[in-house]
Amino acid sequence: MAKTVLKTEGLTKHYGGIHALVDADFEVREGEHVAIVGDNGAGKSTFVRQITGVEQRTGGRIFFDGREVAFKGPLDAREAGMECVFQNLALADDLDVPANLFLGREKTLVNLGPFSILDKRAMRKATEEGLKRTGVRIPRLDFPIRRMSGGQRQGVAIARSATFASKLIIMDEPTAALGVQETAQVENIIRTLKAQGISLILISHNLRQVFDLADRIVVFRRGHIVANLRKEETDGSDIVAYITGVKTQNTAAAMM
Repeated sequence: MAKTVLKTEGLTKHYGGIHALVDADFEVREGEHVAIVGDNGAGKSTFVRQITGVEQRTGGRIFFDGREVAFKGPLDAREAGMECVFQNLALADDLDVPANLFLGREKTLVNLGPFSILDKRAMRKATEEGLKRTGVRIPRLDFPIRRMSGGQRQGVAIARSATFASKLIIMDEPTAALGVQETAQVENIIRTLKAQGISLILISHNLRQVFDLADRIVVFRRGHIVANLRKEETDGSDIVAYITGVKTQNTAAAMM
């Protein structure tokens, strides 16, 4: 059985009287791609904010890479080997591809704080290797991000995560704002990550995409995990029934 990369036990988040996340038991194993689905407000993004340290949980425990963790912020999660690709991408439009990949993690020849001399050659080489490893195709690395298509921008964000994520990548609706061709490009990148054994959590409303890319599907509804199914054991109608509440039996205990 593959090693567990991420595990939560009873993960809970309250905002005053609002119970946004309740007793979430969740697990991702090494090399596994797990999809999280659910309607708006189901608790998906709240869950991600807790495990990445963006917010502090109300209760429960988080284990990452075999040890219990309490990340104080996203930087702690990054340093531990967890990277996120959010819908807003967090890219700097006026910088080129290497500068975006190493934003906040610049390589330097001489480190003098704000007067440091950047090692642009090393960053470009590492960028080329990261893009090749993830299958991302960018014609001109020296072009500013603002001159790139939506698919290319998303590819840069994914390549940045894959370059630095040693254990887990989380993608939040990575193709929501993309066209058909750009969506196909991003999905091929995700398949490349799978082939390389990189663990991934995919948050998506696109059930076709979920069934194409994930090994297991976890359904959130009103802050609860209501289903946890391997994709070959379910279908789109079944998942929709859990999302809408037509099916209410909690199958989260059926971890494979």
